[in-house]
Amino acid sequence: MKRISFFIMVAMLMISCNKNEVITTELPPEIVLENTSGVFTTKVNRPVTISPSYKYVDDALYLWSVENFDGYIQSVTDPTFTFTSNEVGSYYVHLEVSTEYGCDEEEMRIDVVEREIPTISMPASQRDYTILQGTELRFAPLVKETSIPTTYCWKLNGEIVGDEIEYTFVENEPGNYILTFTTENEDGSDEIELHVNVCTSEQMPFSWAFEQTVYNYAKGRSIRIMPTEVVNGSNATYTWKVDGEIVQTGESPMWICSIEQEGTYQVNVVASVVNNDSQITLSQELVVNVCPAEGTYHRPATAASSPLWNEVYQYIPAPGQFINETKTGGFDGSQTTHAAACLYAQQRMNEGSWVSLGGFGGYIVVGFDHSVENIDGYDFAILGNTFSGSSEPGVVWVMQDENGNSQPDDTWYELRGSETGSAGVVQEYAVTYYRPSAASMPVQWVDNQGNSGAIDYLAQFHTQDYYYPLWVESESYTLRGTRLESKAYDTTGSGMNWVLPEYDWGYADNYSPIDCNREGDKANNLDIDNAIDYAGNSVHLQYVDFVKVQTATNVQCGWIGENSTEVCGFYDCQLSK
Repeated sequence: MKRISFFIMVAMLMISCNKNEVITTELPPEIVLENTSGVFTTKVNRPVTISPSYKYVDDALYLWSVENFDGYIQSVTDPTFTFTSNEVGSYYVHLEVSTEYGCDEEEMRIDVVEREIPTISMPASQRDYTILQGTELRFAPLVKETSIPTTYCWKLNGEIVGDEIEYTFVENEPGNYILTFTTENEDGSDEIELHVNVCTSEQMPFSWAFEQTVYNYAKGRSIRIMPTEVVNGSNATYTWKVDGEIVQTGESPMWICSIEQEGTYQVNVVASVVNNDSQITLSQELVVNVCPAEGTYHRPATAASSPLWNEVYQYIPAPGQFINETKTGGFDGSQTTHAAACLYAQQRMNEGSWVSLGGFGGYIVVGFDHSVENIDGYDFAILGNTFSGSSEPGVVWVMQDENGNSQPDDTWYELRGSETGSAGVVQEYAVTYYRPSAASMPVQWVDNQGNSGAIDYLAQFHTQDYYYPLWVESESYTLRGTRLESKAYDTTGSGMNWVLPEYDWGYADNYSPIDCNREGDKANNLDIDNAIDYAGNSVHLQYVDFVKVQTATNVQCGWIGENSTEVCGFYDCQLSK
């Protein structure tokens, strides 16, 4: 209605210009935009002013209006227009200029985009350090890339010590030090604070961690129990007790449990370190269940048994470019719990699509509606999406339901592959991934070999906010397994053409010349006879109930991103015939 009233007013003005039948020679107004595209860009909460030039605008009336989802809203009546929005989006602006001799109008657009704040990504768990005096500590925080210049500032106890993105800390004097790192550009700033406790050798703390506290294994077998992480325990002694009786004492943190009688046992391990006549003691309570002998919970196949897997029990991928991805990855944002993530993986494979395991250590665990028998030759197969020059190997593990509860909570046995025992293989390899501080940022990681890096965010291919799985609630998580040496290489030397060669045999998603059905379903065939224990010794398993696949390499290949094993399904070779 406001627009109709405005045009009536303009018409009346135009009629009046012919008063007494005298035709004037005045010209109608003209709007001249220096920005010929008519598109203006600003950032959230930052004003933008549109100041056109005009001709023939004596005594002109100016009417600006902004079109949003609610229609036209009258804004101001002034030759210039200033607009601010706290929401990202495109806003359409209409300008009318009228005099008694006519009118002119222009359509423009204002694009409001996010501010480019140089956000720092350094997990809270990496902001407190305890180090030995004289030890170098290198900091290389990730900073969100921006298109505008950014400055950096490191301060040590309030004094400026660096202006680069990286900084190396080293102090010989014991004590507590505070480091601050600040980033700043015209859009904003960010700052983090780090604490470093420099100690003498006698002051260094002693700590450990266990990945699990309950262990299950079948009667007649043995398992290895040990802490996954020991910090500053080079001179520690360990005492192991079973139901109160000492079974081992010494410098080894590892105990081989081979209790023969079925039952539940209470295990206690105590670690002690002596420094300058002071003793630090740690204690951990564990439970060991010695289950009935192999075969007790065997589930033979029946006429109704399916050759395919029937359930996804666990899906814990490492961060990766297809995790949370809504296009080719098939996520829809609802996968915010582990149960929903398992359902996603189940549905994807039921549809014949692939499920990505992300970077190193990411894994999936499936089961069958029967026990998969260990027969002559290949026993089960894992479908992948491999092809020549694109192998992303996954190490395969198998488990029997030793305690009969239909859950994969017993002992995993790795399947030997062509690389087992080679110099490039790292057993007990662990990588810890950290949640990024902001969207569209790489995912930082550190491993238990003293290395660190990041899974790059590939904005040119994917648009999900985070590669960190939505259903992982903790700010960091650690994945452990067997790491293979990567064979990936770039043929150009400039990162333009990456080749991922195949491994000989024994891995999922691998274009093997031996066990891959290259002309068929791209499945890798696996043999239960290749099962090995914690020491690399062969273990004879009559059958298995659960299968785990885990990404086996930790490598970033330029623009194609991280190597990530993909699986499309599992089947029993004998029943599939």
